[in-house]
Amino acid sequence: MEFLETSGVRVPKLGFGTWRIFGAACSEAVQHALELGYRHLDTAQLYENEEEVGQGIAASGVSREQIFLVTKVRPEALAPADVLQTSEQSLRRLGTPYIDLLLMHWPRRDLPLGPTLEAMHSLRVSGKVRHIGVSNFPTQLVERAQSYGPVFCNQVEYHPYLSQSALLAQAIDGGPFLTAYCPLARGKVLKERVVRRIAESRGKSPAQVVLRWLVQQPQVVAIPKAASAAHRISNFGIFDFALTPAEMQMIHGLAKGHRLIDPPEGPDWD
Repeated sequence: MEFLETSGVRVPKLGFGTWRIFGAACSEAVQHALELGYRHLDTAQLYENEEEVGQGIAASGVSREQIFLVTKVRPEALAPADVLQTSEQSLRRLGTPYIDLLLMHWPRRDLPLGPTLEAMHSLRVSGKVRHIGVSNFPTQLVERAQSYGPVFCNQVEYHPYLSQSALLAQAIDGGPFLTAYCPLARGKVLKERVVRRIAESRGKSPAQVVLRWLVQQPQVVAIPKAASAAHRISNFGIFDFALTPAEMQMIHGLAKGHRLIDPPEGPDWD
């Protein structure tokens, strides 16, 4: 496992995403991921699987202190009182006394940032949350969020088809690091000739090459979902090779502004 070290914290570069994994399949997947060596778990109130994630953690036997656990406040719960109430519910569902990283899942145009972030920071001060972050925030919104306190992470869609150059520059310049969700572009990028050619030359799968491309970048973490045990095993096999600068650049060259997740109520992107 490789780590991103920031603000005195070691964040595993590869996490396990749990979007659209439910019930026993979710708890079993989390347990299996932890047994394989994953130590970064990502869920959200909106995913409606926090309880199963907590069950998987408990069943794994891995100590809570070894796990970097992330959840997100649902967009409908961004009023300060709702932030506090739903975060307490998340703690109970996850079966944990603290959350490592609590994110604002999406910004809302009809609510000011300040009161929401102040409520989230109050959870940090109380010790129920260790770090505060955002998700789906463009650079200008990140700057506004930082005016209310430290922003640890910005979780965004990031894959070879979608350059995040502005957010990456912000991260490298002292802003929050990026967590890449939808890192394989829902499998579409795995068919690209350049990705397949690199994979064949390295004896790796196309998915492993794309995930390696992400985690090899400074200030970037990736959280692929893997509903199958085979994919969880495969995704974890990216730490025994490195891409050359030329290979990295070839994959960067696939960018074409292709955003897969862009709801009408979403922010104005960079």
